[in-house]
Amino acid sequence: MRIVLLGDICGRPGRDIVKEMLPKIRDTYQPDLVVANGENAAGGFGLTQKISEELFSFGIDVLTTGNHIWDKREIYPYLDAEARLLRPANYPPNVPGNYLYYAQVGDVKVAVISMIGRVFMGDFDCPFRKIDQLLAETAAVTPITVIDFHGEATSEKQAFGWYVAGRASVVVGTHTHVPTADERILPGGTAYITDLGMCGPMDGILGMQREPVINKFLDQLPTRFSVAKGDRHLCGVIVDIDTSGKAQKISRIYYEKKIT
Repeated sequence: MRIVLLGDICGRPGRDIVKEMLPKIRDTYQPDLVVANGENAAGGFGLTQKISEELFSFGIDVLTTGNHIWDKREIYPYLDAEARLLRPANYPPNVPGNYLYYAQVGDVKVAVISMIGRVFMGDFDCPFRKIDQLLAETAAVTPITVIDFHGEATSEKQAFGWYVAGRASVVVGTHTHVPTADERILPGGTAYITDLGMCGPMDGILGMQREPVINKFLDQLPTRFSVAKGDRHLCGVIVDIDTSGKAQKISRIYYEKKIT
């Protein structure tokens, strides 16, 4: 089985490059499943039902998210209604939405889980204890489990990867919008990368217009950020997994689109 995982889709530029490049990725690599983080797809902050359905129409099979999933309150009912759109599993009980989806790929199910870290992020339930519970559940259904760990601290992401090594097929980090170069297969057959990076503007700061971000560092005043324009890039990985759920290969993918 081959799975493509794409980094945080940031605003209209991110949606545009995914729309353009995903068919080419599908033609070239023939993935069985495409997973992407969509929490920044609506103007850089949050997600709406319309944009979720747009992303699904591009060929994305499952959308994971993170802390910005709540930025557009209109998404709340859709989170309950759309099983393929996941919010992080370790939010407190009774918040809207699903956090685990079983994608049917031929005669095999693939468990996709959305998680969030706590370091520099918020007061969430422990992701380590929560994943123990979820992996016990998914192991009874399928040997193939894919986890998006949405977090700020590289140490927490690496610790989480090692914690589930041999128990999950794939662990990818999201949130920082900067791709890391540490893709590897951990012992036990878990494909891992600390951060997938971003699908969106190349010349902003984490996808946002540069000037307001720089000014924020200079004056510390409240500032409204907007998605940058110009050249775009798409970042992600491709993972090959055997029938036992063990990852055999992980490779980064990267595409640029110049806007003239």
